[in-house]
Amino acid sequence: MAVSIDFLIRAVENEASDIFVVAGSPICEKREGAIMRTEGEKLLPNDTRILIEALYEAAGRSIDSYEKTGDDDFSFAVPGLARFRVNTYKQRGSMAAVIRVVSFDIPSCDELNIPKEVMKLAEESHGMILFTGTAGSGKSTTQACIIDRINKNYSRHIITLEDPIEYLHRNQNSIVSQREIAVDTPDYLSALRACLRQSPDVIQLGEMRDLETIRTAMTATETGHLLMATLHTKGAVNSIDRIIDTFPGNQQDQIRVQLSLVLRTVVSQQLLPGLDGNMVPAFEIMHVDNAIRNMIRENKNHQIDMAIASGGQKGMISMDQSIAELYSNGKISRETALEYCDNREQMERRLK
Repeated sequence: MAVSIDFLIRAVENEASDIFVVAGSPICEKREGAIMRTEGEKLLPNDTRILIEALYEAAGRSIDSYEKTGDDDFSFAVPGLARFRVNTYKQRGSMAAVIRVVSFDIPSCDELNIPKEVMKLAEESHGMILFTGTAGSGKSTTQACIIDRINKNYSRHIITLEDPIEYLHRNQNSIVSQREIAVDTPDYLSALRACLRQSPDVIQLGEMRDLETIRTAMTATETGHLLMATLHTKGAVNSIDRIIDTFPGNQQDQIRVQLSLVLRTVVSQQLLPGLDGNMVPAFEIMHVDNAIRNMIRENKNHQIDMAIASGGQKGMISMDQSIAELYSNGKISRETALEYCDNREQMERRLK
């Protein structure tokens, strides 16, 4: 542990979000979305092995599985410093790792600029809420803020299924059971099936990765639970298509009906470089009203984007509307708005 602690402390002091341990360059940090090389010599394959072995020692975890498969995920905490989510992998025959720095304290939703419309989802009592976006877009942090609000304000049993656990929730008004995949339970599907016998009110599912997990998640919401899950998709329409396309063709009509009944909200987010040097979140919010429910059921998903754009009175907002709002509020540059928007031509007209 003595070997690894120095670069972990430095990364926390530098407010880095990620640490990269890869042979061929010094230890690198990601700060405000940019890769920064730290002062130090280039790492050799033996150097990365020593550092990664120290990470496994800090986590109290065997390195055997990683050496056999070439990939592994785990997390651990350094008291008084932070939690670290680690993904180890092999590249060009050497060991490598990407380490996400996770604060012990759950961030303030105001400091993170999470809209009130998103935080209101803590008031929901049943149905499926999806958080979508690319890796590193802040989905887990947004969910953690909502779980924290439920924990503080409601008396519920919250079960989180995570791979690995990032934020630690202490029991407040609620009871929070946090289960880590491959440590507390073999996989998401086993954990989700068992979860239904553990009297949950709220289920946080790390990711819906396969047909059976999606099917079980939909069944859980039909039985009156609130289920929050993530998908690595961009936008509400792509998320709905992804779920339906997971199933065989002869089942998709039935799944459309089922999904239209259980889906409550899809939140899609991405992080944009702000003018002040910080990353700024942009959100698409789709609430399932009667019109969108019919579009899902009747396979008219191409009409959903228009419904989102015109659904402002119901709390909906499209990604491009969110980005344009950030620009008008002086949070991002015109170039950033055009780079991250979905429809560049419309955005150019909007910014004029």
